[in-house]
Amino acid sequence: QVQVVESGGGLVQPGGSLRLSCAASGRKFSHDSMNWGWYRQAPGKQRELVASMTSGGSTNYADSAKGRFTISRDIAENTVYLQMTNLNAEDTAVYYCHLRVVVTTIEGSNDMNYWGKGTLVTVSS
Repeated sequence: QVQVVESGGGLVQPGGSLRLSCAASGRKFSHDSMNWGWYRQAPGKQRELVASMTSGGSTNYADSAKGRFTISRDIAENTVYLQMTNLNAEDTAVYYCHLRVVVTTIEGSNDMNYWGKGTLVTVSS
């Protein structure tokens, strides 16, 4: 069984910074099969992708996150981070970590998806 656990959420003032962490534990996967994503869901809104990182290290950001958020990973620790700067009220949401593992064997490809339970980020003065 795989567990994905986020941490680092909390209350921060507008203009402040926060770093979220997401650690995967349980079954071991090769880092080159692990694709990460940070999503968020604000009250009354749909869940949206904020940032992602492929197994090869390529990153992608939502327009709202570009220039302010940075996704990174620690391969040895099976951990991904989301560094958030210049936060504003619109960034208030529950942030979820998503891990997609694609394992290709001689029998075919196995695509597994894991979600954390989320961590709340509140931006308020």
